[in-house]
Amino acid sequence: MHDDLITRAKAWLEEDPDPETRAELAKLIDAADVTELAPRFSGTLQFGTAGLRGELGAGPMRMNRTVVIRAAAGLAAYLKSQGHTDGLVVIGYDARHKSEDFARDTAAVMTGAGLRAAVLPRPLPTPVLAYAIRHLGAAAGVEVTASHNPPRDNGYKVYLGDGSQIVPPADADIAAEIDAVRSLNDVPRPDSGWETLDDSVLDAYLARTDGVLAAGSPRTARTVYTAMHGVGKDVLLAAFERAGFPAPALVAEQADPDPDFPTVAFPNPEEPGAMDLAFAKARETDPDLVIANDPDADRCAVAVRENDEWRMLRGDEVGALLAAHLVNRGARGTFAESIVSSSLLGRIAEKAGLPYEETLTGFKWIARVDGLRYGYEEALGYCVDPEGVRDKDGITAALLITELASALKEEGRTLLDLLDDLAVEHGLHATDQLSVRVEDLSVIADAMRRLREQPPTELAGLAITRAEDLTRGTETLPPTDGLRYTLEGARVIVRPSGTEPKLKCYLEVVVPVATHADLPAARAEAAGLLATIKRDLSTAAGI
Repeated sequence: MHDDLITRAKAWLEEDPDPETRAELAKLIDAADVTELAPRFSGTLQFGTAGLRGELGAGPMRMNRTVVIRAAAGLAAYLKSQGHTDGLVVIGYDARHKSEDFARDTAAVMTGAGLRAAVLPRPLPTPVLAYAIRHLGAAAGVEVTASHNPPRDNGYKVYLGDGSQIVPPADADIAAEIDAVRSLNDVPRPDSGWETLDDSVLDAYLARTDGVLAAGSPRTARTVYTAMHGVGKDVLLAAFERAGFPAPALVAEQADPDPDFPTVAFPNPEEPGAMDLAFAKARETDPDLVIANDPDADRCAVAVRENDEWRMLRGDEVGALLAAHLVNRGARGTFAESIVSSSLLGRIAEKAGLPYEETLTGFKWIARVDGLRYGYEEALGYCVDPEGVRDKDGITAALLITELASALKEEGRTLLDLLDDLAVEHGLHATDQLSVRVEDLSVIADAMRRLREQPPTELAGLAITRAEDLTRGTETLPPTDGLRYTLEGARVIVRPSGTEPKLKCYLEVVVPVATHADLPAARAEAAGLLATIKRDLSTAAGI
């Protein structure tokens, strides 16, 4: 085993084109450091519907130039097999370690395969890449990003020509082509021949952004903004200026790209502590709302003042607010969300007489809904301009929520007042998550097996009226690894995360509310139910 491991590591070293990972791997081979080499060579990083994502470093289980070149070669072969013999592939990248190298390698591989490649001019938000695919009539797009993962990670996200991320069977077909790449020496990689785009694509994207706003709407809400050390700042500021909003007050410490994300443990607005600097800026400047993007700016977080404290709105709360705003503006078309998001969207759509659809988790599914007008997911993702960007877009979502805050401000009201109105109209929909991060993935598999073999019959004293194993699919959903429980006045979904070593449980309770005066009691009841469901579910899953 030891000799075989060293042999495989040496073979990898011979092919590795990156001086940094070569030096790293050579050192491990010289030291015969089996403890460090074994996990790197325990398999290959799997290409799935999220593309690739993993820790940077040498070896087939890490993100590096060798893995990226193979992935690009597999994608090129797949595109050619689909008849795109000279199709255009647009490539975008964020400001993480190695992102620009991975983008350049991808352009070289596409060019060497006889396809045309165009690279965005600098690190830009993921939605700009998603827009560019449709705008330029490309056959596919690649975004090099690990979104809000820790600094040591990077990733590789693939879109097809409709501008939305890949879904089965394309992922398996591309993976098969990647597996068929025998040696990097078989992959031509010229030094030039691709195009580096100028700012015209970004200008075209920005020209669309204020199209999400209503002509002549109020634009008075004042904001604090953090880019979370990512690539959102310049594009968001330009969009806000075009729209005529007051310039956001920036969280200076997090405004510029920094791949080490020095001020946060995880560069994700949902993680504890990530918004502390933004809240400090808000206490200093007294804005109407706080807006955050994640590092590749496809997600948008919103915080509001409540009883002199700043609090993050849940993704489901922002999702409902944007839906109510669009309905109020007379939007037509289908409203869609993933199954793990709040059922309140369905109530809002039904009352407005609009079509509504539920999809599997991820914008790769939401973006494919026929006639989509608005789609959202509880993990802070919102698609408010599906004709322009068939993916979540943290820039246009920020514009739309700021327009809504401005309209309410003119009436002397806030986003929280509108949430209260929605609760009285449709019932209080309260959501929470039980999320368990694991070192050992078998913990997740064991929990799922336990729930399948010994399903709970009640949670928090509420009878489970329907238990569905989503691996079998349903009338409206393709199969996925997940469990859904319908209870009297509640709903629970349990699934392994697609991008992180986490088991995620999504909880929702619905409490009827007669008048605004009943809201405090309803909130207390909902909080108690959620806490008890969480406890009972933990016990049932053995986590």
